[in-house]
This record gives sequence, C-alpha cells and structure tokens, in this order.
Amino acid sequence: MFDIRPVAYVIGLLVACLGGTMFLPMLVDLAEGRGHWTVFYESAAITILVGGLTALACRNAVKEGLTIQQTFLLTVGVWAALPLFGGLPLMLGETQASFTDAYFEAMSGLTTTGSTVLTGLDTLPKGILLWRGLLQWLGGIGIIVVAMVFLPELRVGGMQIFRSEAFETMGKILPRATQISSSISTIYVSLTLICAGAYLLCGMNPFDASVHALTTISTGGFANYDASFGTFSGPAEYVASVFMILAALPFVRYVQLVAGNRTAIWKDAQIRTFLAIILFLVCVTTVALLWIFPHHPEQAVRESLFNITSIISGTGYASVDYMEWGSFLVMLFFFIGLIGGCAGSTACSVKVFRYQLLFASVKVQLKRIYSPHGVFTPQYEGRPVTDEVLSSVMSFFVFFVVSLGVLAVGLSLTGLDFITSVSGAATAIANIGPGLGDEIGPAGNFAGLNDTAKWMLSFAMLTGRLEVLAVFTLFSIRFWRG
Repeated sequence: MFDIRPVAYVIGLLVACLGGTMFLPMLVDLAEGRGHWTVFYESAAITILVGGLTALACRNAVKEGLTIQQTFLLTVGVWAALPLFGGLPLMLGETQASFTDAYFEAMSGLTTTGSTVLTGLDTLPKGILLWRGLLQWLGGIGIIVVAMVFLPELRVGGMQIFRSEAFETMGKILPRATQISSSISTIYVSLTLICAGAYLLCGMNPFDASVHALTTISTGGFANYDASFGTFSGPAEYVASVFMILAALPFVRYVQLVAGNRTAIWKDAQIRTFLAIILFLVCVTTVALLWIFPHHPEQAVRESLFNITSIISGTGYASVDYMEWGSFLVMLFFFIGLIGGCAGSTACSVKVFRYQLLFASVKVQLKRIYSPHGVFTPQYEGRPVTDEVLSSVMSFFVFFVVSLGVLAVGLSLTGLDFITSVSGAATAIANIGPGLGDEIGPAGNFAGLNDTAKWMLSFAMLTGRLEVLAVFTLFSIRFWRG
C-alpha cells in the first residue's frame, strides 16, 4: 500500500519554512508604517501552524529513503502545495485578490514564470512587493535542487545525462539534496548580493535593488512597477542582462569554479552554445531595429540585449513594448522563449542541452542514411548518449508540443483570441512571463483572463517548471501499480 505520510512530512516542513519567511515582509511593512504588517503576521501563523502540524503528524512514518513513487509525488506536491499558502498575503492584504488570482500569482512566483494578475504595483505596500520577490527567489533555488537531484533520479526529460555532474553522492534522495543545496545556496546568495550591489551603483534605491536582485537571479521577472523594467534604463539594463545570463548557466559549474576548476564554465558545450545563441539573436535584433526604426545604435544594442536575454532566460522583464517592433521581431521573440537557458540553472523552457541532443540524433540519422552499414552513436560533450537518454528527450519534446497545443485549444475554448491563447500557452508551459498581444503582452497582464483560463495556466506553469514528464507520470495507473 502506498504510504503518503513521508511525502506529507517533507511538504509540511517546507510549508512551515515558507511561513517563516513571511516575517521578512512583515518587518518591512512595520518599518514602512502603513499598518499592513498584520497581514503577514496572520499569514505566517496560519502557514507555520498547518505545516508544522502536518509534519508532526507524519513524523513517525519517515523512513531512511523515499520510493520512486513517493519522490515523484513529493516533487510535484511541493510546487502544488506551496502556492496555496504563498497566496495568503495576497488574499488578506491590500490587493484583496480572489483565491484564483492569489494562487495564480503565487504559482507564477514560485515557478519563476513572472506572469502577474496584479495592477497598481507602484502604490502597493512594500511588504507585498518584497513577498513577490521572495517567492521567486525561493522558487529559483528550489528548482535548481530539483533539476540537480530529483529529475536526474526520476529519469525524465533526458535530465539523467547530468547525474554524474551533480556531486558524486549517489545515496538517499534527501541527504543528497541537503548536500547539494548547501553548496549551491552559497553561490545563489552571493550572486544575489552582488546583483543588488550593482543595481545600487546604477542608481536604484535599496528596496528596488534588493527586490529586483531577487527576481533577476531567480530569472523570475516580477518587478515593483507596472512598467516592469521600463522604469529603469541605461546602465541598469546592462547589469540586469549580465546577471540574467549568469543565472541561466548551470550552478554546479560555479561550485566547480569556486573549488578551483577554472575551466569548468567554458568547457561546458551547453554554456558555449547558449552564449552563442544570445550573441547571434542580439545582432539580428539590433540590425532589425536600426533598419526599421530610428534607434540610436547604443539604444538598439541595449534594448536588444536586455529583452532577448530576458525572454530566452525566461525572466520576463520588459523594458519596452516590443509588440511595436514589427511582426518579424514579435515572432522571433515567440520562438526565442521556447529555447530556454541551461540545465541546472534558474532558467526555464526547453533548455539548450535538449536541442543539442536532438540535433546530435538527427545528425546520426542522416549519417545512417548516407552510410547504411556504418555504426554511428550520438555524442554529447564527447561522450556517447544512451538510447534511454535520447528516448527521454524525444518524449519530452512530444509531451511539450502536445501539451502546448492542447492548452492553446483549451484557452481558446474559454473565449480567448488566437494570439492570446497560443502565446499564453507557450508563456505558461515555458515559464516565460509575458505573452503576446494587447492583453497579456509586455505592456499588459493576466488580470483580465477568466478564472478557468487562470487555473489552466497555473497547471501549465507547474507542469512546465517540472519538465512536463514528472507531472504527467502521476496520471499513469501503471506507474502507481509498479
């Protein structure tokens, strides 16, 4: 019989920890003096109480390790449960969001998608703004651990190819997660502090610098203003671009770099390909802007670099309304969002390594056509790729495309137009943030969508963040029987 108690124990602990972080925005609201601190006090009390009691009730059922079924359920259950409590301050606070909107916003935050249903950000209490940033920051470091520990073990989406990359500690799931988390956390916190300091030097006030550092390193994209990053310009855009790129690189490489391996980053083929793609896309976009619009060369480069980096990393900041850049660049931005960053980073979407494996497989198939009697094996970074990994990657692509199509059709059935439905499906399942069109584009938000569409998008954000297959596996009767 399947025992859910070990899963509930871990989820309860994490829920209680989430409640503990609510005291930070509470202190900020106290300092601001607008009387909103009680919202976070009440939310923290509820969250800690529920999480703590759940953990205590299930503590005696904890064993040394988790079964594969329990690990799948834990991976999905954490991301489904935390938004329930992460949205409490939004329902109880000044935003007075509905349960649907609060869950959508919290899910968008924890999955670092960056889509928002809130308006009037410029006048919201600082505690709410900080809480949105914290949700994304916590979700960012959480997804790194999931990508480095759980997904390789679960053998989904080709992530098992990185099993040997993630600290040779092939033991129990939770002890391994603890070791990797402690190593990566130092890098994550350090990058956040450096980013905040760089924003301060660019003229941001301490609060804006702190919150935007949280949402930059997590590649989340929540901003403190309705104009997103358009409130800032010039040096701040360059700083954001640099740190969005750094956050989209595998964090395990930073750990190796700190440990003394100076070539760890540049030797990674995934990183080289990712940087080359950004350089190429920035050049194309810059030329297009200079050709079509009367841009100053420096402005064209800056806006191209910032917005390309924001979309490909899945951050979702917008410094301008690129819907006004013409159909060519709008469509380019749509497909850029389906590329994504590197595995083991806070970036989202398909990920560069999967395209590398796809092209390697296609290359081998072409060779076999030309030389039917030859023996060819796909390789990744000089190592042969197993059929298991290739099958997992191909399955991911199939599920990703089919899920995107089904979601787009579902959204259209709720009354949304074609562009909103397709781009909304893509931005949710790829965890990008803004969609296309006047309603959910870079100059809009998701507030005007109906509740059915918001729940569909919330599920898609969860599905996309956990690499699609990890979620759909839970719907397999054969899996639970196994």
